[in-house]
Amino acid sequence: MKKFKNSKKVSFLDDIPQTSLDNKDDTLTKRCKFNFSYFDNSQEVGDDFSDWTQNELSKLLDKLKEFSKFSLKHWEKQPIGSGKYRSNVLEIYRAFPSPSDFKHPKFVPHQAEWARFRLEGKVRFIGFLIPETYHNEAHKGTGIRFDKNTFYVVFLDKNHLFYKTDRK
Repeated sequence: MKKFKNSKKVSFLDDIPQTSLDNKDDTLTKRCKFNFSYFDNSQEVGDDFSDWTQNELSKLLDKLKEFSKFSLKHWEKQPIGSGKYRSNVLEIYRAFPSPSDFKHPKFVPHQAEWARFRLEGKVRFIGFLIPETYHNEAHKGTGIRFDKNTFYVVFLDKNHLFYKTDRK
């Protein structure tokens, strides 16, 4: 005897997500996050999103998508470039660098640990992390816990002017 197959039911069941936050193999908590609420486009040396071409913005979003697949710790260990220009994708400076053509925005917390993502060539994505000592601590006002796996974006730096080195 042939069984009747309900194609709508099968299609509906096939569309139900098969993953869960409770799954021990789920990687959501490992993935870094990007926060743009501290973005500063008021300085003469930095770029605004409107200064970038559609192609440049598209490349930036593609990179953010890739960066978001792993933790910030992962990107601290990933090399990029070659020879004397070799560094890691994510470099944590801790303090605001000197020399810099940028100025420390007054609205960025003094505890901020300054860092950058190297995108390609001279192009950098500048921001900060919260210090390790704040991780998982509850904020005194909101009660919401701090997360060390969030990169707070402050500047777009197309010309490597944030942390000036002898590189040309």
